Amino acid sequence: MTQFLDVRLNPVGGPLATSVAINQGTSLANYVSLDRDQLRAGLQGRNVLIATHGFYVDRAAGIGSLSNWERLILKNPQPNPPAAQLFAFVGLLWPGDSVWAHGLDYPEEPRVANDAGRLIAPFINDNFANAASISFASHSLGARLILETIANLSLPVRRVTIMAGAIDDNCLNTEFKIAANSSKVGKISVLASRKDEVLSALFPLGNLIGGIIAEGHPWWHAALGHGGPSNPRPGNFVAPFQIPDNWNYGHHDYLRVDQSSPTILENEWEVPPNGTPAPAGGTNGWQEAWSAAFCSGRFR
Repeated sequence: MTQFLDVRLNPVGGPLATSVAINQGTSLANYVSLDRDQLRAGLQGRNVLIATHGFYVDRAAGIGSLSNWERLILKNPQPNPPAAQLFAFVGLLWPGDSVWAHGLDYPEEPRVANDAGRLIAPFINDNFANAASISFASHSLGARLILETIANLSLPVRRVTIMAGAIDDNCLNTEFKIAANSSKVGKISVLASRKDEVLSALFPLGNLIGGIIAEGHPWWHAALGHGGPSNPRPGNFVAPFQIPDNWNYGHHDYLRVDQSSPTILENEWEVPPNGTPAPAGGTNGWQEAWSAAFCSGRFR
């Protein structure tokens, strides 16, 4: 059963909660509460990976996609097998669908992500100190949530993996420079795809609107998850990051909501050169299995 930190008030849409709930489950049907002692016991001495979803994801979809991704990470063969015995996965649910307007709600939804990060950080400080290490992974606008969380953490972060980041490509050396600093994070990895249909179309349009109505979000910046980070990159950044164009890797391929992936990939821990054949010969679900393998390899 996947453990979750939940800062939603409603199953669909709705505002941010005022406190962090602890739950576990693999669907809404078996989603139940845990207490802090149960959470802390499960983290004791373990390398913890906190993973979160992006925008336009309700509670049911968040539970389903993150619990499925945990399954893929746990089953993926590791370069350092003993570490698998000291691993704990925690999903993070937030109301990324609270003000969704087909990509045109920018910058309202990023503001929700920032607020969620500031809510979650003190909870992690208070309850994750007994973990061996803390790492983060995110999809889409979840990048903003985890970077804001890290900026407000007092505990060190071992690894960060940002997939399809729906955030400005210069964020690691401007808005979230403090969060990306090596004093906060050991290593930072990014996965980006030029075939991302959301970030190549909706994100620049949203940035245009954001640049007009909100200071600090110039419209001309591309998305981190489309072409990768702009220079200069942090000294703790780990390359490569650009997924081969011929894989046609879309925005929703990193973290699926339908739990359909039967694929487990071996030895797929790095981003290969452009033109490399796609893993598993195109078998259903290989994309999400590959993102899990990448994150798992970098994390462990």
